[in-house]
Amino acid sequence: MKLNKENYKEVLKGISVVEVSGESCANCLTLMPILARLVGNRNDCTLHHLEVDETTLPICEEFGVEAVPTILIMKDDKVVSKCRGYQPEEILEIWLDSKIEEIK
Repeated sequence: MKLNKENYKEVLKGISVVEVSGESCANCLTLMPILARLVGNRNDCTLHHLEVDETTLPICEEFGVEAVPTILIMKDDKVVSKCRGYQPEEILEIWLDSKIEEIK
């Protein structure tokens, strides 16, 4: 689900993976299908997308996002873990598994 300033507090319930990206970011575009596949194979979290633009800057500041791509693992609307930059699929899968298990 695409997050915006009106819906993010209501949408982020339970364990969420938030993919933060920029419109013209090549690494973001490459990462999106990988992350969708990895999270899609899980039943313990949901995937959300936050596009960085002038309307979402306050959310990015609240979550401490300084660059794209950034992946956030959240429990409700609180950031639990953060990964910045493009990561190979194997590394990303290990990181996701580890961080989500820590939350559970």
